Amino acid sequence: MPREPLIYIDGVYYPKSKAKISVFDHGLLYGDGVFEGIRVYNGKIFLCDEHVNRLYDGAKFICLAIPMTKAEMKKALEETVRRNRLCDGYIRLVVTRGAGDLGLDPRKCPRPSVIIIAATIRLYPDKLYRRGMAIVTVPTVAKYGETLNPRVKSLNYLPNILAKIEAHNAGVEEAILLNHQGFVAECTGDNIFIVKGNRLITPPPSSSLLCGCTRNFVMALGREAGLEVIEENLQRYDLFTADECFLTGTAAELIPVVRIDGREIGNGKPGLWTRELLARFRAHIAAL
Repeated sequence: MPREPLIYIDGVYYPKSKAKISVFDHGLLYGDGVFEGIRVYNGKIFLCDEHVNRLYDGAKFICLAIPMTKAEMKKALEETVRRNRLCDGYIRLVVTRGAGDLGLDPRKCPRPSVIIIAATIRLYPDKLYRRGMAIVTVPTVAKYGETLNPRVKSLNYLPNILAKIEAHNAGVEEAILLNHQGFVAECTGDNIFIVKGNRLITPPPSSSLLCGCTRNFVMALGREAGLEVIEENLQRYDLFTADECFLTGTAAELIPVVRIDGREIGNGKPGLWTRELLARFRAHIAAL
């Protein structure tokens, strides 16, 4: 019988079948918490500091005191990977407000809860990395403002889920969300880039998006490759008339887009710069 994955919950490791949280946990009842998705390559945690820093920044924004130092959190991540004998995979790190009562008051939650899951993930079929994918723009508007700040990777992902449903209803894997001003924000779980000439362009944080760790890494790869890397507001027109388009994300890595809202992007095949950046990305992780 295959060995069950071990799940870290508040300092204790439980087999998957016995890993449970309280039905009174405010993460479950109200989406009150933050999380990170982190990749593991060759047994090493990729961009660990960047993910942990973003987790703690998001927790600070929602006034959630994580009951571990950053150093302790990184050790817990490493130990969870080790115990699960994970070579290449994915970590889901979740911090909830913890168990309280049926009221909203966070003061009724005496201690936040930390959960670490280390497993495998496959977001898109391999053929889409070779051929590129089609995506659509959907009616659901990206999160914006201070109420549900998109820069906080909170447990409230309902707009992203609704947009994913709209993508599936349209017969594609992924969706583009526009912000409240009509500019391109992000996809349901990925950031979006276009290439125009020698310019690599992606929406800025002010366009209501989560600044992905993979997004920032690929921007650095673009500069190393000699591209002019720019953050600026994009309209759908800019996407349709781009030479190339691709998405980035922790689970997705870097995946080409060849059709948006029925319009062919470039020549309808993964572009030269997209293939170059994907090759650089894979070379980097192979060297870890």
